Amino acid sequence: MIATSTATTLLEKISRLRILVIGDVMLDHYIWGDATRISPEAPVPVVDIARDTHTAGGAANVALNIASLGARCTVAGFFADDEAGRKLIEILAGRDIAAIRTPGSGATILKTRVLVQHQQLCRLDRENPPSAYAIPDGKIMPLFRDAILAHDAVILSDYAKGILSDKLIATVARLARRQGRLVALDPKPKRKLAFRDLDLITPNRKEALQLAGIEPEPGQPFPAAEVCARLHKLYHTRNLVITMSEDGMLLSSKGKAGKTIPTAAREVFDVSGAGDTSLAALTLALAAGSSLENAAQFANAAAGVVVGKIGTATTTPAELLAYIRK
Repeated sequence: MIATSTATTLLEKISRLRILVIGDVMLDHYIWGDATRISPEAPVPVVDIARDTHTAGGAANVALNIASLGARCTVAGFFADDEAGRKLIEILAGRDIAAIRTPGSGATILKTRVLVQHQQLCRLDRENPPSAYAIPDGKIMPLFRDAILAHDAVILSDYAKGILSDKLIATVARLARRQGRLVALDPKPKRKLAFRDLDLITPNRKEALQLAGIEPEPGQPFPAAEVCARLHKLYHTRNLVITMSEDGMLLSSKGKAGKTIPTAAREVFDVSGAGDTSLAALTLALAAGSSLENAAQFANAAAGVVVGKIGTATTTPAELLAYIRK
């Protein structure tokens, strides 16, 4: 676990940072209720709704995590002029998060989760095909040139919904390198995006295997050395952090499998958004000048707080420091 003094110093530096998040924003809608009977119409439970709540999801949740940890944040994504889009803008504005609206033709992505006695019963998704959210190549540079200059780091948050493209990643990375800005990516291998020479990528165990083109063997341990070597050869990323769920975080630099940071979580109620928390905290710590190991310890503690909450959640500096002290 990261030392309290180290985390305190990091949080002080983080409070002076500005982070730009580009990616697939969405609205998370939770329906809370109880089910005590089966419908006479079909063998399904009848949910008596107690309340509805909304929060930012996807790339917008990464932005919430950044703001919650004390940094300034701008998020770029597709917000339609619909009820979900207006609600999402309102949630972000309430946390002083600025929004850059990207062009598109679809509806705001909306994920509705039905929870019965704090257990998820089902999820309902409303979204359009990726082409509805894609940014035309000619609009990428004008949208992000000044924004990258005004921020200390850029996070590319991919949920495979269409915002990120090969052209966008290459353009953003080139602009960021010119200005000495850190670029982090949370990739989704099923979209097969091209990227190279980024400062940080944060796949989970399954995504790392897919990116490396390695088929997992049932019952065999995770091939850490092979995965890290292949990912470095393919993508030449400065820092690689593979989130391994209950097995913690595997760190790698220059293609070498390094230390594994054990998970900090003591109680796990809901892993929704834990990857967003890890990505946000890792990027903030690295942008604040931390070593990769300290950044991973910091992110691991932040994720440990979040998975102890129900639903998509964030952590504050006070919660994080209290968790570390315990």
